[in-house]
Amino acid sequence: MKTPIRFTALALSLLFASGAALADMRIGVSMSQFDDTWLTYLRESMDSKAKSYPDGVKLQFEDARSDVVKQLSQVESFISQKVDAIVVNPVDTAATRKITEAAVKAGIPLVYVNRRPDDLKLPKGVVTVASNDLEAGEMQMQYLADKMGGKGEIVILLGDLANNSTTNRTKGVKEVLAKYPNIKVEQEQTGIWLRDKGMTLVNDWLTQGRKFDAVVSNNDEMAIGAAMALQQAGVDKGSVLIAGVDGTPDGLNAIKKGSMAVSVFQDAKGQADGSIDTAVKMAKNEAVEQNVWVPYRLITPENVDTFK
Repeated sequence: MKTPIRFTALALSLLFASGAALADMRIGVSMSQFDDTWLTYLRESMDSKAKSYPDGVKLQFEDARSDVVKQLSQVESFISQKVDAIVVNPVDTAATRKITEAAVKAGIPLVYVNRRPDDLKLPKGVVTVASNDLEAGEMQMQYLADKMGGKGEIVILLGDLANNSTTNRTKGVKEVLAKYPNIKVEQEQTGIWLRDKGMTLVNDWLTQGRKFDAVVSNNDEMAIGAAMALQQAGVDKGSVLIAGVDGTPDGLNAIKKGSMAVSVFQDAKGQADGSIDTAVKMAKNEAVEQNVWVPYRLITPENVDTFK
C-alpha cells in the first residue's frame, strides 16, 4: 500500500486548568447524526468504553442531525456546562474552525473522532482519532482491479460531498485507477451514505441501459443498496463486483452471501476506544498523541469469518 499506516504522530503534552477526578468526569459528545448505521456502532462503542472505567465516565450524547449550526450550538452548550472534554464527529469537515476556536478559548480538550477536519494544522489541545480514508479507497479498488484483470467499466457511489471521507476514499480509488488505463469510470454520483440512495442510483443506471462490471461504494450501506438493485433487475449474483467500506454486520453478511465482493473494515470500537481514552487523558492533564490512526483491514470472502 502506497500510503503507510501510522498509528500515532506528534506527541503532545496538553495542560489544562481542570484535572477532573475520573468519577466526576463529564464528556460532551456531538455526533453528526444518530441515523447512520456505522456511526451507531461508533456511538455504542463509545458508551461501552466510558462504562468500562472503574469509576465510570459520563457521556452526554447530542445528535447534530447533519446541521453544522446545530453542532456548533451543541459544542457551545457543552462549554457553558463546563464539561471536562468534548468529542465531536463533525457534520462538515470543512466547517470545524469555529468549534475548534470555541473549545480552545474555553480551555476544554477537544477530540475529533472518525472524520478529520480539513484543517491539517490543528492547535494544541485538539486531537484527531480516525482512520486514513485514502487507504480504504486504495484497498477496495486494488482488490477489484485484480479481480477484473485490469479492464472494464465501473460506477462509483460517493458519500456525503461535505465529508472529506468521501473525498479521500474516492481519491484512493482514483490513484489506483491511474495504474489501470483500461478501467473506465462509467458513472459517479453521491448516494449520501444511504442504502436506499445507492439502490436508486444503480437502478436508474440499469434502467438507462448503462453497462458496468463493478460498483465501487464509499460505504457498505450504498453497496448493499447497489446489490439490491442488481438483484431486482435479475442480474446474476457476483457477475457485477461490488465493493464497500466499513465492514458493518450487514456488509459482512453480504460478503458471506456473495452479494458483495469485498469491503474494508473500519474499526468502530478502535476509534471509539481511542477517542474516549484520549479525552479522559487530556482531561487529566496527561500526554497524548495529536493524531491517532486506527488501521483499515481488507475483508474478502476468504477472511470474512474473522471479522465481527
